[in-house]
Amino acid sequence: MKFRFLPEKALKAGNALIIADLHIGFEEAMAREGNYVPKLLGEVTSSLQSLLERERPKRLIINGDLKHSFVPLRREKLELETFFGALESYTDEIMLVRGNHDVGVAWLRELGVEVVESLELGRWKLVHGHRLEEGERFIIGHEHPAVRLRDEVGASVKVSVFLKGESLIVLPAFSPWAYGNDVTRGIVSPFLRKFDTSKLRVLVPVDGEVLDFGELGALLEALRRLSMV
Repeated sequence: MKFRFLPEKALKAGNALIIADLHIGFEEAMAREGNYVPKLLGEVTSSLQSLLERERPKRLIINGDLKHSFVPLRREKLELETFFGALESYTDEIMLVRGNHDVGVAWLRELGVEVVESLELGRWKLVHGHRLEEGERFIIGHEHPAVRLRDEVGASVKVSVFLKGESLIVLPAFSPWAYGNDVTRGIVSPFLRKFDTSKLRVLVPVDGEVLDFGELGALLEALRRLSMV
């Protein structure tokens, strides 16, 4: 299976395009808690349309956490209908690998979205990553992997990353609201406790390209030395 890691935080695998962690409905969930943030569904949909138009995959695979709220919300349902309606002419097939946030999504089949618990793709198995599964090679989401970069004057910014190994690929969150878990400080997914994370390569999508920051173990050591200066 040939992979291309795209700067739009997506993975091209053969004739499939894979993204993870869109968390549609995040803004509505925040508003119900009294926290108002700008709605970005239009921006997310537009960027995905452009990506699909450029890459022309036969299949779009969403690897978990399509939606955000654990409690089904009417507004969230309307946003999902709008989202998939905007994508129907851009690809032949859309699949959702169910994530831990994807409760009450069986109705998506009415929109032509296939909903599965896991998916075999060549020698790789797609699961969301919130629980361990049987298998040898996995593509997961869930972690929202990120690293914090600092410049020479001490300013820092957190950026989403891919993690790539021989038997594990971790996708960054596609949602612009998912700021990410700094994997140099700790991990969330049980998969990253099972595998040797020090050998995972850190791929940073930034400014229209994907930069290879080397192995996570070496990056951790470099950051440790910098903190001692």
